[in-house]
Amino acid sequence: MTDRAAKGAGGAKGPDELRQQVERTRGRLGDTVEELAAKADVKGRARARAADFRDKAGAMTVQLRSSAAQAGHTVQDKATQAGHAVEHRAPTPVRTAVQAGLRHPRPVLMAGAAAGAAVVAANVLRRRHNGGR
Repeated sequence: MTDRAAKGAGGAKGPDELRQQVERTRGRLGDTVEELAAKADVKGRARARAADFRDKAGAMTVQLRSSAAQAGHTVQDKATQAGHAVEHRAPTPVRTAVQAGLRHPRPVLMAGAAAGAAVVAANVLRRRHNGGR
């Protein structure tokens, strides 16, 4: 270094400039040490990557839930449209009967239960008549 200073090839021109060069060199060395320490910290890097993956997975979950909700609304809208289309195509007597059943559900439930009981009774009688086959 004394040869450089003597030749004037980048040497300090005085004590103040020498101090500044030392401070700059210390700063660069500190940065280099921090970079090396960060590269050597495998656990820390793994934690950071895991946190990144968790964040990405969370964002993907939100996006998928949003897509599923949107698809659900689309299906619901199409089902409603199909129901209205069938309702308008149904003959008037059928529409009237369905509306009456919706207004007074108890008789419809009773009739359904009676029909179910009749089917069960018919099956029991048929099995007895055929020998339980």
